[in-house]
Amino acid sequence: MKEIPALLESWRRLYSAGGEAVLATVVKVEGSSYRSPGARMLIDSNGGYIGTISGGCLERHVVQRAWWLTARSPAVVCRYDTGADEDAQWAFGLGCNGVVHVLLERLSPGRSNTQLEALRCAHDALRPAATAVVIDSHRCAIDVGQRLVVFPDGRRDGHLGNATLTERVACELATLAREGRSTNYILPFDGGEVELFLEGIAPPPRLVVFGAGHDAVPVVHFAKQLGWHVSVADSRAHFARPERFPEADEVRVTTTDDPLAGFSLTGECAVVVMTHSVDQDRELLRRLLSNPPRYVGQLGPRSRTERLLGEIGAIGAAKWDHFAEALHYPIGLDIGADNPEDIALAIVGEIRAVLGNRSGAMLRHRRGTIHARQGDDSAIAGVTAGARAAA
Repeated sequence: MKEIPALLESWRRLYSAGGEAVLATVVKVEGSSYRSPGARMLIDSNGGYIGTISGGCLERHVVQRAWWLTARSPAVVCRYDTGADEDAQWAFGLGCNGVVHVLLERLSPGRSNTQLEALRCAHDALRPAATAVVIDSHRCAIDVGQRLVVFPDGRRDGHLGNATLTERVACELATLAREGRSTNYILPFDGGEVELFLEGIAPPPRLVVFGAGHDAVPVVHFAKQLGWHVSVADSRAHFARPERFPEADEVRVTTTDDPLAGFSLTGECAVVVMTHSVDQDRELLRRLLSNPPRYVGQLGPRSRTERLLGEIGAIGAAKWDHFAEALHYPIGLDIGADNPEDIALAIVGEIRAVLGNRSGAMLRHRRGTIHARQGDDSAIAGVTAGARAAA
């Protein structure tokens, strides 16, 4: 996430100066890869670049060839095989057992650059967008690089070379935007097949930290290192000061009787409660209970939190089940943390795991690909099989 603002700022400067760039995007992965589809880097005409598409294995090769590969066609897909052994006669004998497909697109002030506009809108509005791009076609007149974008406000831009195809894919994009996931989609068309990369562009995760004590500082720092949107709130004006949290996107002084006033906490937000005040924590938990966000982390011992919950009083069973799913206490992953920086790492790590639908366990115990979310493989297989059956 952190690389997206840097990439957008780099393109803004190039655009203002009338310059060009090449956008490299991972659009398909077979087997293992360091980065998932949707990873990007922006390459300028001097060979400089922002972002990464691998662990450093492919960047140099792509930078060296991006400009001449897009000289005649504004969009081209390159296939990189990293599965060969080191001794094999292959440029990328890395032993990673993966094939990475990279879309290269020439960007210029005179061309439509809706893919970057979608990234910017999702980032600024803190709402999802989605995009579809043609990455291959067989026996049909659809060009690689044709793109359709659905912006956060529902506005659409671009096309896929055919009105029927565009409308069909637009319905899929609306779902992917809500779910924040991406997939490859093969559709029968005009006697052939079109392969597309459909990407749900998620906004940066939003974290609200209630409590502006010294232990909140590293929490904000770690979250901003990941590119999250971070707000800090506290009823103590001498703590809730922007100069104490220069990295935060927002620092707000709240009231003790209505600490959520002015906050719009959506279902995908993460909230950390660390005021170190029994009264403030109790009121925050009580108000968060009515419409809990995706994650609520309560700092402090288990017994303290359970006492606070008991003091909140009787509540509806259905509402409690929803809140109990979101509430995490004691807060953080079990990494042996015992100082503010360690605790902050444990907190941000747990939030990242929850937002990624993961347990936070060691990868050595995970079976199958480490990148796939639960259900992704079956969903992709179902889409592809269904599309071919309809042919």
